Amino acid sequence: MRRSRLAAIGLAAATFAATAAGLVLGAPSATAALSGNWYAAAPYLMPQSNNPPDPVTVMNATGLKAFQLAFILAPNGGGCSPTWDGTSAVSADTTVTEVISRIRGAGGDVSVSVGGYGGTKLGQTCGTVAATAAAYQQVITQYSLKAIDFDLEEPEYENTAAIANELGAAKTLQANNPGLFVSVTMPGTAAGTGWFGTQLLDQAKSIGFTPDNFSIMPFDGGFTGGSSQVSALEAFHGLLMSHLGWHSATAYAHEGFSGMNGKSDAAEVFSTADFQTVYDYATGHGLGRLTFWSVNRDRACVGTTDNGVCSNVPQNDWDFTRFSVRFAGATPPQTTPTTTPTTPGGGSCAAADWDRTKVYVKDDVVSHNSHQWTAKWWTQGEEPGTTGEWGVWQDNGAC
Repeated sequence: MRRSRLAAIGLAAATFAATAAGLVLGAPSATAALSGNWYAAAPYLMPQSNNPPDPVTVMNATGLKAFQLAFILAPNGGGCSPTWDGTSAVSADTTVTEVISRIRGAGGDVSVSVGGYGGTKLGQTCGTVAATAAAYQQVITQYSLKAIDFDLEEPEYENTAAIANELGAAKTLQANNPGLFVSVTMPGTAAGTGWFGTQLLDQAKSIGFTPDNFSIMPFDGGFTGGSSQVSALEAFHGLLMSHLGWHSATAYAHEGFSGMNGKSDAAEVFSTADFQTVYDYATGHGLGRLTFWSVNRDRACVGTTDNGVCSNVPQNDWDFTRFSVRFAGATPPQTTPTTTPTTPGGGSCAAADWDRTKVYVKDDVVSHNSHQWTAKWWTQGEEPGTTGEWGVWQDNGAC
């Protein structure tokens, strides 16, 4: 599950110099914790590679308040000290510190993700639960974190001792940092997750560890759009019940989705319509998390097809991020167009008038301002003709 995470590692790391005021030495100033729904919705962002966008630009355009910064790894040369991408020691960091300070200065916050697909993980090198927890505690303390994500993938995912270190460390951090939001992310399959994933669930149960959610990544495994991902999520729901002994509602509340926007490494394609399908399932069943890889990719490809820095599907900038905003319970900012485009052939205005308080779903038709409109996906309170680039309503023309 490469997820294009290191595809553009050779690109110069963005420093956001155009908007940054300068480096901030030491830990970024703490901010009041956001509500948990923002950490549950935070999409992944690589702050030092894959041509990172300016996070404040993304926040201003979408209303997003939280990012999942990736990834904390063991040093490439070995050892038990936390680094960014295996190369930049957290203890000497200034670049990510500045990114976090800017996000917090704009009213947002971050979670930090440890692990991922590439590199060596601290659970593999630290040797014990206590040493692994101490390494991650350095990250929490350095950045005054209120949330952390354990992204447990190959090859660590298949290493029983390493997974025991990671889950034991997660439980320790949860106990030592009251209120810390903890997510666990693992590969997804058509059956929900594979054998190693079920072993991970069994290990968590055996040590009495319950994170805020267990999330699967249903991509790079022969998936065909949102419906196949929903099927995997439903299968994973069954695994949460059978392996952890949870009732259905508890399992849904502790279940999460971590998708890949656009074209995956395995040439699967996940469009905004596919994300809408998963979003509807997630909100309809009360899932505890909805995130994706990555904000770095949440833009159309211009002059490149590098899967690490663009989605390779038709989209406007940050279209996928807006699902995160909606999952957190907020409404993405709307842009009112100067003129309302008209598509001929709308027919008579026989449909009922649009109602601001009503929930509409895909293919619902309404009348508004002498035009007829069709909903592209779930919506409430988004006025036809005034949604700008978010474009939930298709204008069928004057009537």
